[in-house]
Amino acid sequence: MSGEVVLALEDVRHAFGDVAVLDGVSLDVKAGSVTCLLGPNGSGKSTLLSIAAGLRTPDDGAVTRRTAGAARSVGYLPQRPAFRPQFTVAETIAFYGSLVPMEIDETATLGQVGLDGVADRQVENLSGGMVRLLGLAQATVGSPPIVVLDEPASGLDPQLRHHIADVIADLAANGAAVLMATHDLGAAERIADEVRVLDDGAFVAGGSPAAIEAETGTDLLEGAIDALIDREDAIGVRSGTAGDRG
Repeated sequence: MSGEVVLALEDVRHAFGDVAVLDGVSLDVKAGSVTCLLGPNGSGKSTLLSIAAGLRTPDDGAVTRRTAGAARSVGYLPQRPAFRPQFTVAETIAFYGSLVPMEIDETATLGQVGLDGVADRQVENLSGGMVRLLGLAQATVGSPPIVVLDEPASGLDPQLRHHIADVIADLAANGAAVLMATHDLGAAERIADEVRVLDDGAFVAGGSPAAIEAETGTDLLEGAIDALIDREDAIGVRSGTAGDRG
C-alpha cells in the first residue's frame, strides 16, 4: 500500500458559530509518508486533525479513509494525552489493546517508543515526556494505517523531540500514513515528505521542505514559514490539490 492515498480531505469547511476555522481545505496523505501541518496557533491545525481522525464532522466537504480490513482505522494522539493515573504503563496499553480485535504485543508496542523499561511504573509517576511517549504508543495500538498526531513533541527537550521524530519516521517506514501538526520545524525538515502551511483556515503552501525553502528563497523551514505568513499573497508554492487558497 505504500504510496497509495489512504486519507483524503476534499474542500473541507468548518466553523464554530460565526467563526470560520477551515475554509475549503483539501489534502491527500499517502501510506508510508509523513505529512506535517505547520502554521501559527489558531490557524485551524487541531480542528483539521480532529476531522481527519473522525472525531469531528466537518460542516462541508468530504473525508475519505481507505482502511478496509484494518483492526483499527485511525490512531490519534491529542495535544494533551491523559491516562488513568493509577494504571501502570503496561496496563494502559493493555486497556487500549482490549479495544481492538487482535492480539497486542504490549512489550513490542512500548519498545518501539522506548518505554519497555518502565512498563510497571504507574502513569502518575511518569514525566511529561514519558506521558507523551505513552500517548504515541497508544496511537499505534492495533497497527492503524492512519496515524494522526497533534503536537507530539510539544514542550519536550531537544533529545526527546529527536527521539519522537525517529519513532514517527519508523511508523511511516512501516507503511503508516502519518499526519501531524508540529511546531518542531527541525523535525519537520528532517522527516516530512510533505509540508502544508496552514494560515487563517486555508493552506498557503504545500510541498517538500526543500521545495518550500526554494520557493521562498530561504535555507530553513523557519525562515520559509516566516516568509509565507508575512507575505502570503506573494508566494506561489502550491501542491496543486483542489481547494487550497493562495
